[in-house]
Amino acid sequence: MYRVGLGYDIHKLATGRKLIIGGVEIPYEKGLLGHSDADVLIHAIIDGMLGALALDDIGTHFPDTDEKYKNADSKELLKITYDLIKSKGYELNNLDSNILAQAPKMRGHILKMREVLAGILETDTEKISIKAKTNEEQDSVGLGNSIKANAIVTLKKIGV
Repeated sequence: MYRVGLGYDIHKLATGRKLIIGGVEIPYEKGLLGHSDADVLIHAIIDGMLGALALDDIGTHFPDTDEKYKNADSKELLKITYDLIKSKGYELNNLDSNILAQAPKMRGHILKMREVLAGILETDTEKISIKAKTNEEQDSVGLGNSIKANAIVTLKKIGV
């Protein structure tokens, strides 16, 4: 049995923050603003996983009103989420995602992101796709004010 979930996230860019996407720190003059480390890609993946099993969303499981998630490492949140997915009898089948950013360029960081995510999700990099897109200078992403990500997650019943 297979289940599919769609995840999405967006965060504003701000000075004085590290830019962390897909669990990788990317050198840039700005970072993403958020209660946790604001890793927009991992947040979209978490929402996709939770959505695939109708388990609410990232804000329900890791509320920004809870101080224990202040500056949280999103890789840890993904690990907690994946443990929940496995406890429900599912594992990752495939992940397809997009990072939408006018700058900085993501291409040189994507392989490392795939490796980091594969380690957390206990799978091969061949099951993880990350594509980088710009918004052609349109909207808040295209004007360099934010970065967003989306992810489609396919889960399969363990043993199938």
